[in-house]
Amino acid sequence: MSDEDLWRVLRGISDMPYGAGQIAALEQLLRRVDAADDRHLAFVTRMQATTSYIYGGEPAKSFVTFSWCLSEFDSDPQPYHQRHLHNLLWHFKYMINGLLNFPEVPLDRTYAVLDDMERRYRAGGHSLQAVHKHRFRVADHVGDVEAAAHWYRLWQTTPRDGLSDCAGCDPTSQVGHLADTGRDAEAVELAEPVLAGRLNCNEQPQSILTALLLPYLRTGRAEEARDAHREAYRRLRGNLANLWDVADHIEFCTMTGNEARAIELVERHLDWLDRPPSPAAAMHFAAAATAALRQAGPSTVYRRAADGRPAAEVSAASLADELAGTATGLAARFDARNGTSHQSQWVARRLAVQASGEHVPLSASVRRRPTRPIRPVGDQPSAPASSAERVRSAKGERPAVTVPADAGPDDLLDLAEQSWGRHDRATFRTALVAFDDRFGSAELPARTSAHRLALRASERGDDDIEGAITLNRAALELYRKADEEVAAQTVAGRLGVLLTRSDEDTEEGLLLAREAAEVLDRLGDAQQRAAGHDRVALALLHRERWAEALAALERVPADAGGDRYLAARIALHRGHLLEQVDRVDEARAAVEEARRIGRELGVGEVVTGACLAYARLVDDPADAVAACDEALAAAPVDAELPVRVTRARALLAAGRAPDAVDDFVEAVTLCVERGAEGDAFLRWELANAYRMVGRLAEAAEVAEEAVLGLDRLGAQAEADRCRHLLAGVYAGLGEIDPSLALLEQLASNLDGPDNLPHRAQVLEEAGGILYDADRDAAAGERFAAAAEAYRLGDLPLDELRARRRETYAWFWADDRDAALHAVEVVDGLTAKLAGQADPPVLYELAMAAEAGARVLTGQDRPDEALARLTGVPDRLRSIEAFGEAAQVETLIGELLLRLDRPAEAEPLLRRVLGGSPAASRQVRQAAWLLARALDLLDRPAEAAALRAEHDLNEDD
Repeated sequence: MSDEDLWRVLRGISDMPYGAGQIAALEQLLRRVDAADDRHLAFVTRMQATTSYIYGGEPAKSFVTFSWCLSEFDSDPQPYHQRHLHNLLWHFKYMINGLLNFPEVPLDRTYAVLDDMERRYRAGGHSLQAVHKHRFRVADHVGDVEAAAHWYRLWQTTPRDGLSDCAGCDPTSQVGHLADTGRDAEAVELAEPVLAGRLNCNEQPQSILTALLLPYLRTGRAEEARDAHREAYRRLRGNLANLWDVADHIEFCTMTGNEARAIELVERHLDWLDRPPSPAAAMHFAAAATAALRQAGPSTVYRRAADGRPAAEVSAASLADELAGTATGLAARFDARNGTSHQSQWVARRLAVQASGEHVPLSASVRRRPTRPIRPVGDQPSAPASSAERVRSAKGERPAVTVPADAGPDDLLDLAEQSWGRHDRATFRTALVAFDDRFGSAELPARTSAHRLALRASERGDDDIEGAITLNRAALELYRKADEEVAAQTVAGRLGVLLTRSDEDTEEGLLLAREAAEVLDRLGDAQQRAAGHDRVALALLHRERWAEALAALERVPADAGGDRYLAARIALHRGHLLEQVDRVDEARAAVEEARRIGRELGVGEVVTGACLAYARLVDDPADAVAACDEALAAAPVDAELPVRVTRARALLAAGRAPDAVDDFVEAVTLCVERGAEGDAFLRWELANAYRMVGRLAEAAEVAEEAVLGLDRLGAQAEADRCRHLLAGVYAGLGEIDPSLALLEQLASNLDGPDNLPHRAQVLEEAGGILYDADRDAAAGERFAAAAEAYRLGDLPLDELRARRRETYAWFWADDRDAALHAVEVVDGLTAKLAGQADPPVLYELAMAAEAGARVLTGQDRPDEALARLTGVPDRLRSIEAFGEAAQVETLIGELLLRLDRPAEAEPLLRRVLGGSPAASRQVRQAAWLLARALDLLDRPAEAAALRAEHDLNEDD
C-alpha cells in the first residue's frame, strides 16, 4: 500500500465514530505506517490515536501515543510538527485528566506533566487559564479544599485563549464545582446562556446537562431536570467513554424515585464494568449502581456473559454487595495514592443515595411509579394466598358480599359453583372463604371434599395449570369413590381440557373430555350435556383441531340447557373457532351474540372477550376502536392489559397514533406492575408509535429498553427487528454513528444464508446514511458489501442498484480507480438485465447509465459519457420518472458544452428549465449551463438576462 493510500485510509478512519471499531482500524493502520517508515504519517496517525483513545473509551493507551508524539516533537523538530503544535498542547489536558483516573500512576507523575504543560504554555505565549483549571482538578480530586478554591479563583480570573476548553466544557466544570459547594442557583444561572448558544463540541450539550441534573432538581426545576436527563443520557448511552456520566444518570434516577429506570440503566451498562475506560469511572459506576440496586428489593438483574462468566439473572442484593466492594476497594487505592481519605468519603456518600423529595416521572414507557417485579433466582413455590387476600374487590365485581350465617358446607360450595358459572368472582371467593373458615378443619363426606378440591382447582386458573390438574385428579378420585358419576364426569371433562394445554398428556385429555361428554349425554341434564360438549370443543381448540371442535359445538343444545351464561361462553368459543377457519362473517355473528348476551347479563368478562374478538374481525379500524372502548369500560382488572394492547393497535390502524401512544404506555405500565415479561414486546410497539408521531427522542429511549428486554428473553429475531427500527430513529435524530453501529451489528447477526436479503438491505441502508453524511469512501464499502450479499441471494436488480450507488460513492470520494472498477461491474450487470421492460428494471438501467456517465465525465472522457446517455431521458419519461429525466438531460447539456456543441445544448437545457420546479437546484444548474451556452453562441445579452433572472454569478 502506497503512502498516498495510507493517508487516504487515515482520513477515512478519522471520519469513523469514536469507539472500538475506530480504535481497531487505527491500530491496524499504525502497524502499516510504521512498516512504511513515513515519520510524518506516523506522527499524525498517533496524534489521531490519542484523541480516539480518549473519546473511544481506552484512555490508558493514549499515554503511549502522546508520549511518542511529544518525544518526537522535542528530539527531532520537523516543519510539519508546527502544524500540529496546537493539538499537541491541547492533548496535555487529556493527559492530566487521564492520569488522575488511574490509581497506579503516582501523583507526582501528574504534577510533573502539569509543570511541563505550564512551561510549554508560557513558552508559547499562551494563557495559563487551562493550566489553572487542571491544577484545580487535581486539588479537587485529592480533597484539598483550600488549594482547589485558590486554583478555581485563578482559573476564573485568567483570560481565555485558544487552548481554553470550549464555551460548553469550561462552564460544565464550573457548574460541577458550584453544585458540589451548594451553589445550585448560581450553577443554573451560569448554564442558561451556554445552553441558549451554539455548542459544537463532542462532549456537549450532554456534559453540561448532566452537570445540571442535581442543581435543577434542588432548585425545584423538575421538568428541566427530566428533560436534561432524557436529552443527555440519549447522547451518552452509546459510548463506553461516557461510563462516568452514565453513573450520574443512574444516581439521578435513584434520587428521583425512578428505581425501575435506574435498574434498567444498570442492566444496560453493567457489562461496561468488565472493560471500564478507567478505574475512576468503574468506581463511580459501581457506587451509583450499588445505591440503585439497594432500592430494588428482592429482585434480580440480568448480567451479560463475560470471560469465564455466563449470562445469568443475579440477585440484586448480591450484586449490590459485589459492586460496593468494587467501589470501596478502588476508592481505597486512590486514597493510598493521594495520601487522603477524600475518595472513600465521596464513595460512601454515593453508596448512601436513595429516593428523596417528590417523585419525578422520567420514563417514556411507564406512566406511574411501579415497583420492580420480583423474579425468583431459583424455583421457589409461591405461598398460597390468605383468606383475606383472596377476597379482594376488582373492577366489575361487587365490593362486598355476604353469605348466610347458617349456610352448611354443601350450601356454600353450591353457591361458589353457581357464582363461578355466572362470572361472579367476588361471591365465589367469599363463599369459599366462608367454607374454609367454618368447615376447613371438619370431617366432611367424600363428596363434599371432592367438591372443595374441584373448586380449589378452579381458583388456580391459568396461573397454575399443573396445580389445577393435580387438584382435579384428586377430586375425580374422591367423586368416584363416593359413586357420584355426574359430578365425576364434570370434573373429568375439566381435567381433560387442562391436560390438552400440555404437550405430554394431550391424548389422555381428549379421551377424558370425550368420554365425559358421552356419559353426561346419558346421565346429565341439558345444561350438563351442553357444558360437556363445550369442554370437548375447548380441548380440541387447544390442539388447533378447528373443524373437529366446531363439530363438537354442533352437538350443544340450542339454548345451552337454559344457562344463558354458558350460552354466551359457547357463542364466544364458536366465534374463535370460526375465525380460525376464516369464516369471518359467521365468526362476527357469533361474537356479536356473545356480546349481546354479556351485556344483558352484565358480565364484563364475556363482553370484554366478545369485544376483543369483534375488534379482530372487523375491517374498519374505527369499528375496532369502538369495540375496544366498550371492552375497556367492561373489563375486569386482569383483562385490562389485553384490551389496552388491542385498542392501541386499532388506534394505529385508524390513523390515531397519538392516542395509541397513551394506550401502549398504559399497557407497558400494567406489564411492569404485574411482572409480565411481555413488556419488552410492547415497548417495541410503543417505540414505533412514538416514531410515527414524530417523537423520536422518546422512540429512541423506549426502543433501547425494548432491545435490552428482547435480548434478555433470547428473542433475537424480534430484538434485531427492533434494532432496525432504532437505527432508523437514530438516523432521524441525526445520530449517525449510533445508527451505523446498530446496522453493523444487524449485518453481523444476519450472517446466515437465509438472511442474505435482509443483510444486504441493512448494509445498503448503512451506505445511504454514510453517503448522506458525505462519508463517501465508507459509503462505497457498505454499498459494495450490500451488492455482494444481493448477488449471493440471487437478486440481480437489487445488486445493480447497490452497485450503482457504490459508483456514486466512489465518484464523490474522488477515488477514481474504485469508481471506474464499479462502472465495469455495473456494465456487466446491465448487460444481463438489458431488454427487460419492467419499470423497476428500466429505471435502474437508466440510472446506471447516468452513474457511469458521471464517472467518465470526471475522467475527462465526455464522448464516452455522452454515448452512454443516448435515449436515457426518454426511457425515464416513459415510466414517469420526470425528475430523473431532467437530471440526465442536464448532464447531457453539460457534456455537449464540454464538446463545444452549444447549439445542441440550448434546446435541451431550455426544456429542462421550463419543466422543472421553480427555485429548485435543477433549475439553477440548468440556467447556469444555458447561460454558458448562450455565451458560446455569442448572445451575451440573453445570457446576462438569464443570470439576472436566476440570481446567478458568472463565476459560480
